Amino acid sequence: MVHTILMLLAAPAADPVQWAQLTIEQRVIIRVPMAKGRAPTRVVPKNDERWEEKKGPRCVALRSIRGASIVVSNGIDLVLADRHRYRARLERGCDSASFYSGFYVEPDEDGSLCSGRDELQARSGASCAIDSFKRLVEAEPED
Repeated sequence: MVHTILMLLAAPAADPVQWAQLTIEQRVIIRVPMAKGRAPTRVVPKNDERWEEKKGPRCVALRSIRGASIVVSNGIDLVLADRHRYRARLERGCDSASFYSGFYVEPDEDGSLCSGRDELQARSGASCAIDSFKRLVEAEPED
């Protein structure tokens, strides 16, 4: 080891070595469109179309979301590939009307949209956290 140090000291002074670091970051954003045929305002449910909220999951797989619609003022209804529906309840103070033209989501590593963790970003710049998911089931017709 002493020989190596002596050789380095005896070596002619060369140009100083420059070091550089390059960091490449990738950002993926998924856009969820509103359901086809919906007006760009709050959708009023038809008389024959009623939904009941049941306990929902903590997370929904992003790859299964096919569209969304606005039916209530504090939530967004998600339509999944298997025809199931979930309502993403937004945090207090968020109005779903901000999301009339769809929304963006930055996916997490697990590929899921989760309550208490993720937020929806509107094209207008609004951003709302998801408070909870509710499973929607068709309500029994009233007699």
